[in-house]
Amino acid sequence: MAPSPEAVRLARRLRELRESQKLTQKDLSRALSSDTRVAVATISSWESQSNPKLPPEERLRSYALLFAKSGVPEGPARLPREQDLSAAERERFNALHRELVGLRDGVRQQATPSPIGGSYTFDFESGPITLICPEAPEDGRSPLAEQDNPNYTRLYRYADLDALIEMWGHVRASNPEIRARHHLPSEVNADHLSGHLILLGGIAWNQVTSRLLRVLDQLPIRQMSVADLVDGEIFRSRDGREYRPQWEELKYVDPDAPSKAELEEIQAQDAWKGETPRELVEDVALLARLRNPFNHSRTITICNGVYSRGVLGAVRTLTDDAVRERNEAYLANTFPGGIFGLLLRVPVINGEAITPDLEIPENRLYEWSPEEEDE
Repeated sequence: MAPSPEAVRLARRLRELRESQKLTQKDLSRALSSDTRVAVATISSWESQSNPKLPPEERLRSYALLFAKSGVPEGPARLPREQDLSAAERERFNALHRELVGLRDGVRQQATPSPIGGSYTFDFESGPITLICPEAPEDGRSPLAEQDNPNYTRLYRYADLDALIEMWGHVRASNPEIRARHHLPSEVNADHLSGHLILLGGIAWNQVTSRLLRVLDQLPIRQMSVADLVDGEIFRSRDGREYRPQWEELKYVDPDAPSKAELEEIQAQDAWKGETPRELVEDVALLARLRNPFNHSRTITICNGVYSRGVLGAVRTLTDDAVRERNEAYLANTFPGGIFGLLLRVPVINGEAITPDLEIPENRLYEWSPEEEDE
């Protein structure tokens, strides 16, 4: 099957960049292998006019960094650090990065959809992939979460299980040949943090998310505790705006309603306001994609919410077959650099989280990308 014109165009552009600095494929291989090794055969496959392979997006960033400097290098080509670029070089880097990512997105948009339901957002060229899921509060766990129970089941220790199962199945389907694993925050080590990370859940139960949100200062969104919510934390943008869940008071009061102590045990105190029961009708979700601060050739994806419905809504934004393709097209067109942060409305009907459709403006409460800050 002949390659698409878009694929040939990207392959030709990569070859033009290499030849503009009189580099051989071996020279380029050495330059791009500063973080992880890139074989000469891999570069050859990216430049092939007859059967081009699609390079991972993080490699296109490396291309943009390397060729941001004009002219033929005097010695061996070396990949510079972004912070070492001059103002003119930074401008060329940003323009070249946008160009290459745009060419890659053009290839992906013309590609035949994966029969197993994969998606380019979670289609990684290399691993490892680690999902980090919050640990459920000890008081609220099933007895089967105890290791001395003969029917011990490890997953009973996890919170946000709906979100974990949804994301885990999607990531495995999209990356059948790459190692993927899921862990609790207490199990995470340095090897996990160096790969692609997918963080599920809020700061109260996922210490890794809390730590990384402090590290990732570029993301102008913070999650914070407030006095009027006990079981969830609201979001606040850098401009001071707050984003909260929406509740409706219930007219009917169940005579067998749980006591305050029982509500505390099941993490449901927010479902009552004083003596009045209420129903969650809208949660807030955070969906963000950033470079991994521990390894810039890998990514961090954050799927978070005030409550668990928000976490699931963030996940399903890019896994739900009904809206996934439209949502991914919106992200590709709006954030060509692949780095973004979104706060989303997640309606809740009959207890079920409704997947946000990004083409509906009301669902997008707040949007951010580093490109906007550079303008």
